[in-house]
Amino acid sequence: MMRAVLYCRVSTEEQTKNLSLQTQQKACADYCQRHSLEVDKVFVEEGESAKTTNRTEFQKLLAYCRENKGRVQTVVVYSLSRFARNANDHLAVRALLSGFGVSLRSVNEQIDESSTGKFLESVLAAVNQLDNDMRADRTKAGMQAALSKGRWTHQAPIGYLNAAGKDGQSTLIPDPDRAGFVRKAFDLCATGLHTKRDVLRIVTNEGLRTVRSNKRVTPQTFDRVLRNPIYAGWLLSFDGSVRTRGSFEPLVTDETFNRAQAVLDGKRLSVTPHQRNHPEFPLRRFVRCGHCERPLTGSKSTGRKGVRYAYYHCPRCGKVRVHKVEFEQAFTEYLTRLQPKPGCVRLLNEIILDEWKQKQAESLAQTTALDHQLNELQERKDKLADAVIDRVIDPDTYQRKLDKLNEEITLAEIAANDAKLDAFDVVVVLNFSEHVILNAARLWTEYSLAQKQRLQRILFPEGVTFTESGFGTAATSLIFNLLQQPEGEKTRMATPTGFEPVLPP
Repeated sequence: MMRAVLYCRVSTEEQTKNLSLQTQQKACADYCQRHSLEVDKVFVEEGESAKTTNRTEFQKLLAYCRENKGRVQTVVVYSLSRFARNANDHLAVRALLSGFGVSLRSVNEQIDESSTGKFLESVLAAVNQLDNDMRADRTKAGMQAALSKGRWTHQAPIGYLNAAGKDGQSTLIPDPDRAGFVRKAFDLCATGLHTKRDVLRIVTNEGLRTVRSNKRVTPQTFDRVLRNPIYAGWLLSFDGSVRTRGSFEPLVTDETFNRAQAVLDGKRLSVTPHQRNHPEFPLRRFVRCGHCERPLTGSKSTGRKGVRYAYYHCPRCGKVRVHKVEFEQAFTEYLTRLQPKPGCVRLLNEIILDEWKQKQAESLAQTTALDHQLNELQERKDKLADAVIDRVIDPDTYQRKLDKLNEEITLAEIAANDAKLDAFDVVVVLNFSEHVILNAARLWTEYSLAQKQRLQRILFPEGVTFTESGFGTAATSLIFNLLQQPEGEKTRMATPTGFEPVLPP
């Protein structure tokens, strides 16, 4: 008696709870009994997609037919739609089984090895693919309709969570654990002061992780985040031709998103349209209201005698409204209060310079070692080529060893590039930094609008707040944090020896 294996499959977990699998298996067993086939083994696929033939039990079935070539003659399925729903996959697997000496039979379709049966099988496989494609088109159309209404129907991107809106439809809400990191990433990128790798390192060190696996975000994923307009509240159609405003809260403004894209594209930043339209208000949108956290805006109002007065004010709560001259004077006084002592700055410069020299020495040593490693790998590669020419090793062994050597060479070259420090005059950089730190208030007053805004972001990467009591900030530049010395406390930075003259404590 000829032997057959049965293959039964359902597409969803819900279908595993009804009688679909039992119905398929019984119908296949009855078919075998009617056609004098002995059931050798049963393969049952539970809840696997029909779109691909890369299914667990399906793979096992193919392996079983190959390993039992000559022992198994037939595969029986409930219907061809359970076997494959892609015509190309169907014909490819059908040819593979034929090579094993195995034929395909269906309970619900009259197919066999005759010319008519083979033709019918090909037609039915094409029909099944058409049905699958039409379902995909309907799903895509439904998603397009949802996108046109501003609804997001997919897995939430990092920084958001899937949720139901007031109307019960799917939407997005900011992820309380990750949205802040995404906002900061865009803000840092938009300044043009950081590389993408540096921004990723900063937010990773502060705690950004993926949602499902709680792992570090990869550079590839991070690049997709920074390029995704969804964070500015925009949804794109599948082909990118239609852009719709989402019905959810954006994490960043259009201005910040567009500036970040310009930086990523390698464009030189200039002032934004908002800033160009308000050259008289350099602190506009940079300073936030200390009461409601809304960025302050700037505008002019007309007095009784027709004189126009410029003010910074909060457009939300209205608790902050200060004359432009007084406001900017208070800001320069704030910069003056933050200014460290010259001795502390010079001392820090010496420490940085020593550290830089040490890094240069380490980089040189590491680069030398990696160059030596690359030379050794290249020599091994040359010897390997000689070995195959002299027929010491066979071609298959040669190819395996060559692939391994090429992998090691690639990794060594990457490590060598990473070990090299950027070449620049660190002394010049430190001198310029000292000049800016010790003269921040004066420079801000003298600078152009674009220079003022750039200096502001360097000194206060997260902006500043303002209330009736004055300016304040949650985070100043790292250099200010290092150099600030609370009143009444002695500096913890030890006075160096070996410098002439010795700096005062």
